[in-house]
Amino acid sequence: MLPEKTAATHSQRWLFAAFALSGFSGLIYESIWSHYLKLLLGHAAYAQTLVLVIFMGGMAIGAAWASRLTSRRRNLLRLYAAVEAAIGLLGLVFDPLFRHWLEFSLSTVIPSIGFPQGVEAYKWASSGLLILPQSIMLGMTFPLMTGGVIRRFPQATGGSIAMLYFTNSIGGALGALCSAFWLLGAVGLSGTLVVAALVNLALAAVVWFLGAEEERPLATPVAAGQGDPDLPGRFLVAAFVTGAASFIYEVVWIRMLALVLGSSTQAFELMLSAFITGLALGGLWIRNRIDRIADPVRFSGYVQLAMGGLALATLVFYNGTFDLMAYALRAINRTDEAYPLFNLFSHAIAFAVMLPATFMAGMTLPLFTHVLIRQGHGEASVGRIYASNTLGAIVGVAFAVHVGLPGAGIKLALSTGALADMFLGAYLLRFCASRWHRAEALAASLVAAVAVAAATTLARLDPLRMASGVFRLGDHQLLAGHELLFYQDGSTATITVTRAPDGGVMIATNGKPDATISLDPARPPSNDEITMVMAGSLPLLLKPDARKVANIGLGSGLTTHTVLTHSGVERVDTVEIEPAMVAGATAFRARVPAAFADPRSHMQIEDAKTYFARHGVRYDVIISEPSNPWVSGVASLFTTEFYRDVRRHLKDDGLLVQWFHLYEVDDRLVSTVILALAENFDDFAIYLTDTTNMLIVAPRNGKLPPLQAPSPTQRAFIEGMA
Repeated sequence: MLPEKTAATHSQRWLFAAFALSGFSGLIYESIWSHYLKLLLGHAAYAQTLVLVIFMGGMAIGAAWASRLTSRRRNLLRLYAAVEAAIGLLGLVFDPLFRHWLEFSLSTVIPSIGFPQGVEAYKWASSGLLILPQSIMLGMTFPLMTGGVIRRFPQATGGSIAMLYFTNSIGGALGALCSAFWLLGAVGLSGTLVVAALVNLALAAVVWFLGAEEERPLATPVAAGQGDPDLPGRFLVAAFVTGAASFIYEVVWIRMLALVLGSSTQAFELMLSAFITGLALGGLWIRNRIDRIADPVRFSGYVQLAMGGLALATLVFYNGTFDLMAYALRAINRTDEAYPLFNLFSHAIAFAVMLPATFMAGMTLPLFTHVLIRQGHGEASVGRIYASNTLGAIVGVAFAVHVGLPGAGIKLALSTGALADMFLGAYLLRFCASRWHRAEALAASLVAAVAVAAATTLARLDPLRMASGVFRLGDHQLLAGHELLFYQDGSTATITVTRAPDGGVMIATNGKPDATISLDPARPPSNDEITMVMAGSLPLLLKPDARKVANIGLGSGLTTHTVLTHSGVERVDTVEIEPAMVAGATAFRARVPAAFADPRSHMQIEDAKTYFARHGVRYDVIISEPSNPWVSGVASLFTTEFYRDVRRHLKDDGLLVQWFHLYEVDDRLVSTVILALAENFDDFAIYLTDTTNMLIVAPRNGKLPPLQAPSPTQRAFIEGMA
């Protein structure tokens, strides 16, 4: 018996390890898909939202489907291995399939669609179809692996479920970090997908082998229909609600921490891995305790109460994270060698915010599933609970991105999730086995209401601190003494406008300044003002007959205003993806009136590539003035794919003007951008506007024309800036 038991233990450990690798590859897919889809969707926030929604939606479908299959299949591990192999094969063909689809969409489909709603519907639907098949199969993996393990090792089903949840989650956290900090730089997007696909194929082979160790029929599932008949419905609702609340937390926390850690892609992956690691640790903690809990329904209720309360606590202590980041940047040398230490400290801050509540969240799915199996509702409960939880996650993401953040702001959006969790806890206590269950449920409801009221009252988020960009300069009091003119949590970013004591007005995205100008004409112009005026003036001095101009990124509106001082221009389309940026830029209206009042000026709230493809207009000049390349979602505007696409929307003698920031970048990045532009344009010139900014001007065809003398109107405007 001892050798047999040892072999069984080794087999179980191999299965746990395989499921960790499954989580590793799964999170790589989720992370890399957002990089791909932002090439069509534009902003990374939209791509990340869509990927998360489709990823979770597909997983819900897959989990529900798997719950129906488990009772009819004799060998769940072999079926699991086949699903993993299919995921790997799809991963191998994703890159060429995507490239053909993107080219077809931009060149053929989108130009043929005549209205914005149709374009958006096509973008989201076709993007979803690209990643939906793999997402469905990824959703099947947890129920199939869990069913196979608890059939083979039925002695402690709760512990097995919790351990599988832990291994899959910790593998996912490692996958997110590995893709962001190593694989992308080493092998690129397509290579990273190949690595994930090969992992799927390898673990499929291992599990297929383990599934053949024992050919006798698997253990018969526990008969369904026993115990409380209403219990499955209650816990499906509970799984849905806690899934929604957890992903409200995730979206809001990522927005909050972007103001502390920065908006880079690597910062996003640090936040994501911290969130998933918290879930994993909660599953690990409950593993050795779950089978000994006398009343798991009651225990689940108190877990939900604690989760909501700990989520609310992050609002109270949020201001302190800016102090931590300021301390870190004072203590760490700002060198390439010290960058890993900076990321480690950033990860620690993300853990400090997310770990307490996500630790509790990590217990929920193992607990809910264990309750149903223990009450005799069968192994199909695994898939049903998982599906309901992922459906709730979709609702949570959609609410946070499209309603909570833009409509209510950070504080109220997070409080909504916490209130849902805490009321869910009260609901579960109402049906626990305690003789005082009614009183406990009533007390929990009162505690929830008081806690939310107290947190929203006591937590005072300081907009000036949040807009300080502490992750750049290490000074969370950088804007002390400034006047807050505008603050809004938009769908893709938080936009702030502040006025300094010397009169300079700055608009910032997630704490990163996008433009600074003065509303006082007596004040000397800032470097940004000089660059924006040159960005609007240079192309018109090179091509005085320009009639149609597009400007990617509104900023303060000064570039658009400058272009409109040229009387020959007939139309300027300013393409801005974030509505809150347009609202914030109205603070500069007195200085840039033409951007908002001139009938030739048209604000387009849309992704630039989609707008160009949908309208099919060819411009005399396209000006691109995005933020720094390291900002998540902005890097795609400095790639060879972008320059290839934007070139097709220039007239034959049209010009591209690219604003590039020389600060917070290295020589390698600068050369990469110039090489990408050189792949698509035969000639270009670089103009330094100051020591930290440059403009690259490139003609669509041939050589760059010589500069012409400015018109009297242009000369007067430029001299007025001096």
